[in-house]
Amino acid sequence: MEQATLAAFFGIVLCAVFFLRTFLLRGHRRAYNPPPGPKPWPIIGNLNLIGELPHRSIHELSKRYGPLMQLRFGSLPVVVGASAEIAKLFLKVNDAAFSDRPRFAVGKYTAYDCSDILWSPFGPYLRQARRICATELFSAKRLESFEHIRDEEVRVLLRQLRQASGRAVRLRDYLQMLTLGVISRIVLGKKYVQEAAAGDGEGDSSAPTVITADEFREMVGEYFELHGVFNVGDFIPWLDCLDLQGYVARMKRMNARFDRFLEHVLDVHNERRRREGGSFVPKDMLDVLLQLADDTDLEVQLSRDNVKAITQDLIVGATDTTANTVEWAISELLKNSKIIAKAMEELNNVVGPDRLVTESDLPRLPYLEALLKETMRVHPPAPLLAPHVAREDTSVDGYDVLAGTVVFVNVWAIGHDPALWDAPGEFRPERFLESKIDMRGQDFQLVPFGSGRRMCPGFNLALKVVALGLANLLHGFQWRLPDGETAAELSMEEVFVLAMPRKFPLKAVVEPRLPARLYMGD
Repeated sequence: MEQATLAAFFGIVLCAVFFLRTFLLRGHRRAYNPPPGPKPWPIIGNLNLIGELPHRSIHELSKRYGPLMQLRFGSLPVVVGASAEIAKLFLKVNDAAFSDRPRFAVGKYTAYDCSDILWSPFGPYLRQARRICATELFSAKRLESFEHIRDEEVRVLLRQLRQASGRAVRLRDYLQMLTLGVISRIVLGKKYVQEAAAGDGEGDSSAPTVITADEFREMVGEYFELHGVFNVGDFIPWLDCLDLQGYVARMKRMNARFDRFLEHVLDVHNERRRREGGSFVPKDMLDVLLQLADDTDLEVQLSRDNVKAITQDLIVGATDTTANTVEWAISELLKNSKIIAKAMEELNNVVGPDRLVTESDLPRLPYLEALLKETMRVHPPAPLLAPHVAREDTSVDGYDVLAGTVVFVNVWAIGHDPALWDAPGEFRPERFLESKIDMRGQDFQLVPFGSGRRMCPGFNLALKVVALGLANLLHGFQWRLPDGETAAELSMEEVFVLAMPRKFPLKAVVEPRLPARLYMGD
């Protein structure tokens, strides 16, 4: 009898607990206040609403549902911020809550299981990697020590363009070699990639070329394209193993090619360290990383794959984004003769016809700075910043964003917001001449490099290369479109990848403006 009574008592308790739990959960659901957004379809969610240019598709949806909008990509909840105020709430006010990354296939298969800086989950490893970037790799002192490299590689670019003067050139190829030359010498100590047609005698001829320029361009292009795809398996997990679009297979092939290149580079560096022994002195960023990997006092020990992942970030992260920005700037100038005339007038007044532009000139070129800001407003390097993930339930602008929600900040939409910019569709560098807005992550009207804990750690280097390269291209050459093509006919279509390049690479004709000795480096 006592057992029956006890069983009945426990039964009543369990029923009460179940009832209270159900009641409380229903209350929680009633209290949940998500951001507005379109109703999702079964299985695919709102993926049917995303076109070839997701930043533009999402911008059109934001016009209807507001600057804070909730979507569903497959089974994955997604929230998009499309105004400066909302960007600030995600990237500054609630930065810690949204500092994680989704574990997408591209991070697993192209970034050594998400161990680079871009895809690494928030935690001790990421904090340490960013600290290494800030104090060891991109410190003001170290960047200053590499100024001669940036200057020398710009001269190589000018010399190559002068040799091609009078005929239409595909500018992107030359810009990629500039940025690759700068980054490879700073990060790897020398040029491991050579342009066979350059004909300038640069590089270390004693070492065999590991990879050709065309092969490297192909790898980098594949890297950026795969970082911009919407892989169905990331959003509908039960389809992941099928790899219906073939993206995972492409990621694995691309990673294998990059890994062979990086393995060779690490072997070369380690051989020099062994050969020099106690007299070894780091000469480049990879030397610094390898030295840190030997440090047993680090909070998180760096493995060989960690070093390769961070090195890949350093090389690839700057190569295409920097080249794309300069290409977009030249494209806009070719469409507006008044703007290019103002930029060249400033350069003539500050620099003059008897020398090239140096980094010490850049602070005295406010119109050039305004030109770069306007380029990044209209053509941001990453139109949708790399995705964030909510680490905990958070209230944003009065709406609930649940833990695990993927967050995109549409910086392209912010740059085209008529509430922030007068005539946002027009290219007007003058709008920045009397403005204190900068690109360093504190003014959320213009955050091409992001902000907060996930801001691009190499933005200072990128700005130096872009500004110096563009200034010398404008100072050193007259620019025009090929015969038969007018400014009105110049296409300004873009492609959505991790970086946002022109859909059709720019072809232009250059004519030297300065004495020949300046291009030759005499």
